[in-house]
Amino acid sequence: MNGTAPPSVSILDAPDFNLPLTLTSGQVFHWSEVAGYWEGLVGDKYCAVRQDGQHLVFRGSLSAAEVANYFALDHAMDEISASFPDDAFSQAALRACTGLRVIRQPEWECLATFITSAMKQVAHIRQMSLAIRSRFGMPVSQSAINAYPSPARLALTDEAALRECSLGFRAKNLLGAARSIDDGTIDLLALRSMKTADARTALCSLPGVGVKVANCVLLFAYERLDAVPVDVWINRIMRAMRGGRPATAAQLQRYSERHLGPYAGYVQQYLFHHARVSKTLPQR
Repeated sequence: MNGTAPPSVSILDAPDFNLPLTLTSGQVFHWSEVAGYWEGLVGDKYCAVRQDGQHLVFRGSLSAAEVANYFALDHAMDEISASFPDDAFSQAALRACTGLRVIRQPEWECLATFITSAMKQVAHIRQMSLAIRSRFGMPVSQSAINAYPSPARLALTDEAALRECSLGFRAKNLLGAARSIDDGTIDLLALRSMKTADARTALCSLPGVGVKVANCVLLFAYERLDAVPVDVWINRIMRAMRGGRPATAAQLQRYSERHLGPYAGYVQQYLFHHARVSKTLPQR
């Protein structure tokens, strides 16, 4: 024995929760499974967490309250589950994704990550996120990855440097958004108190942010659980649910908000992950 004590761990009740499902469902992109623990950062705080039945075992810099808040362990899952539409595909998604939570992400990190998500799959978004952290982020004690760089840090770089992180055309948008936030054109904290429609409009004024990206940010960072990001998968699902009839993007957005109910953002996340994993769509 070398006399080194194992890192201290804490235990948190986590009923109706599925940790790996939540972290691999396409809402956050930097967590990694290492030696039985999922390791990641919440802002600039390190956390290693694993699931043990109805409990989370964790260590690092986060308190139990911060872990519970990040993983949204207070969400009323019985109420959310009961709100799912009764069609066969929605109910199949509910069964397949039981325990998936819509987590609470830091606003800038979430916005920046989804700006870089345009026309990219989950694996590619992860690669870009990790490259940006590696080149521009600050090291964090215990963590194998750096914190996501602040708007102020990215505002000082240039498009060419960001392109070296494999961002392509997304580099210009990320740089423009960072500079707009750094110079105060957009106040991300102020969006917390805005009505959803007003917050969406403000987000859409940023480079690289359309309705889909804005709704991702509203859902995953601002906890607007009725916001529905209509990506390629949700587009296909909504079209199938409408019987395959032709529809514009705006029509599909309105249909999804109306059909999926008061927790439409939650429902879409289950539909998205279920369709992506099972490679199936609703049948009419």
